[in-house]
Amino acid sequence: MSVISVRQLAFGYSSATPVLKGIDLEVPEGSVFGLLGPNGAGKTTFLSILAGLIPCPPDRVFIDGRDWSTPASRPAVRLALVPQEYAFYHPLTVRENLAFFAGVQGVPKAQIESRIQSAVARTGLGERLGSRAGKLSGGLKRRLNLAIGLLNQPRLLLLDEPTVGIDPHSRHFILETIRQLGREGTTIIYTSHYMEEVEELCDRVAIMDHGQILRNGPLTELLAEAPPTPRRRESSLEALFLELTTRELRD
Repeated sequence: MSVISVRQLAFGYSSATPVLKGIDLEVPEGSVFGLLGPNGAGKTTFLSILAGLIPCPPDRVFIDGRDWSTPASRPAVRLALVPQEYAFYHPLTVRENLAFFAGVQGVPKAQIESRIQSAVARTGLGERLGSRAGKLSGGLKRRLNLAIGLLNQPRLLLLDEPTVGIDPHSRHFILETIRQLGREGTTIIYTSHYMEEVEELCDRVAIMDHGQILRNGPLTELLAEAPPTPRRRESSLEALFLELTTRELRD
């Protein structure tokens, strides 16, 4: 069963060149789905539509069988977007941010403290609850971003480049958290520049560039399709990406 069904989705900002060009995609329930592509491929715009931040036309995007063009359908889906940008208040402490966003997300007052404790346990922030968010390292800020996204216990989690520019310890914590959420049945869409992360985490992958899906399928099938390469540091997915796009992934 697909949690997300996208049918010929096109989108552009005003009269500019279209950002998305006829996207077709199915995301099965409980999958960890990697959306791979360079800057400017359209990944963030696509996630913003799934998160309900950008309107979509009727009969193009369905989540849990609901037409996503109808705002009234959205509260019924427990969904969270963890953006690439830091999405919290720097003057507040970690606890204050988590309590504030739990309220915004509609977590019942009686459950806020237990949700905070669960989120910080998953992200390793338990000893940082009293720290000012703006004083945290880059890696801990990324973990706080993720913790905020976990407060409403989402069934569908959208992660936009969650490990960009962080230290190895925080990267490990974030990747382990994502693995555990996947094992628990959370449906995850994970966008990244980093081939090795996608290969580690994801069971299905789509390669996207210039607003189009170039390949989409189970990770094993894409790896089998990848051409051989003499460059040891280059993963199989990277070889396939280069064959499809003729340009480096990290441009």
